[in-house]
Amino acid sequence: MIHFVYILKCADGDHYTGIAKDLKKRVQEHQRGKSSSTATRLPVALVWFCGFITEADAVRFEKYLKSHSGRRFRDRFLTDI
Repeated sequence: MIHFVYILKCADGDHYTGIAKDLKKRVQEHQRGKSSSTATRLPVALVWFCGFITEADAVRFEKYLKSHSGRRFRDRFLTDI
């Protein structure tokens, strides 16, 4: 099973980083306001994702993207989002 790390762009211009096994279902939940983290920042759009074979690798990369250096990486290398 593939584990996805994803980035959403929220209506307020901020980004949300998350992890999911079923990416399509999870993004739909965000878009329908079923996630408390993004419900007040709708609409949201999926702007980036990456798949990992192991859940541990996905969790590690999600934590990295949420760190200060990970946000800098996102802003520097994923400039179109």
